[in-house]
Amino acid sequence: MNPLSQTAELLWSRRLAVMLPLGFASGLPLALTAGTLQAWLTMEGVDLATIGLFTLIGLPYTVKFLWAPVIDRLVPPWLGRRRGWMVITQLCVAGGLVAMACVNPRIQPEVLAAVALLVAFCSASLDIVLDAYRTDTLLPAERGFGAAVWVNGYRLALLIAGAGALLLADRIGWPATYILMAGILFAGIAVIFVSPEPQLYAPPPTRLAEAVGAPLKEFFSRPHALGLLAVVVLYKLGDAFASALQTTFFISGLGFTATAVGSVKGVGIAATLIGALAGGVIMTHTTLLRALLLFGGLQAVSNLGFAVLAWAGNNSLFLFATVVIENVTGGMGTAAFVAFVMSLCNHRYTATQFALLSSVEALGRVFSGKPSAELVALVGWGNFFLLTFLIALPGLGAVWLVRRQMTSAAAALPSAAADAA
Repeated sequence: MNPLSQTAELLWSRRLAVMLPLGFASGLPLALTAGTLQAWLTMEGVDLATIGLFTLIGLPYTVKFLWAPVIDRLVPPWLGRRRGWMVITQLCVAGGLVAMACVNPRIQPEVLAAVALLVAFCSASLDIVLDAYRTDTLLPAERGFGAAVWVNGYRLALLIAGAGALLLADRIGWPATYILMAGILFAGIAVIFVSPEPQLYAPPPTRLAEAVGAPLKEFFSRPHALGLLAVVVLYKLGDAFASALQTTFFISGLGFTATAVGSVKGVGIAATLIGALAGGVIMTHTTLLRALLLFGGLQAVSNLGFAVLAWAGNNSLFLFATVVIENVTGGMGTAAFVAFVMSLCNHRYTATQFALLSSVEALGRVFSGKPSAELVALVGWGNFFLLTFLIALPGLGAVWLVRRQMTSAAAALPSAAADAA
């Protein structure tokens, strides 16, 4: 089969087709309990201290691995282990958004906070089961492109729940906006009913104790488990450092206006989507190992563009080129990285292992801000971005060190998938 026909076959796969709307369902609630909710509170005149406390609502997304074993262990009486939970959690999120619309934030901010926290918990639970479903459904050859399609659906949802919701609220009000968003999620449940059953099936854990302890035990029993974990931690670390203070760099370091920065960031979102899709297409014609090395190398080199921009100064053309290149390569790297994490999951414990690995990867984004600020103060912006290039290299080294483990695992997966099918 020629490359064009292979790509066309992937595009027509029902497993791939549902990734876009499911990724959309995963991303929609996030902004509605974060930035969009902050905008609502601000426009209602809620004091800044109270708004600051609302940022804690995002906590369930960072600790979702704590209850992921329950989703691995319990099987709903309808639609199976993954799709049954998808219906339950998506219904709960949609109902929670309607409940948020019924609360007046000026009169009962504490009630709104409690309901929003419940929505975030249900949304994080939806993320757990959707990640597990994607991992169990996509065959190895489909993972890169499937991850790219998923990322595009997720980003589109963030755009609609962010900028789209703000525009709607000006016209129809905040309660109606949240009810409309809930309606979109409720309608999206129809996609779950037409989604195919997972291809890579394994029986669920027999006891909750097994669901809690066995995923870690199984992962660390593998050869080079620490090396695989190092790839998870380090692969996107250079990107995390480079983006930690990016907006501050553009405005304070280079003197660009907020309008200019906002415009170029909009272009950056589009570039990320293009990069993710391009990376997914490339991955249909190469191995995961080669994709990780190629895209990781491009990610690292793209950080050097910020160093050039720092030395060039306030140059709009350089700003545009740097942001586009960085986001395209970042999107490609994300597609490869998500496919890599999917390849690490044992299908008996997919929900727990994916939640744990994604939480470990997020540590770089969470904790890179303070050391980034200290490095900038010490060496300046240009040298800081040179250092982010060096910070990205250990991730590539970790990929190279576990290349044999990755190759042997990839060779074993097609036969397992065939047996499951």
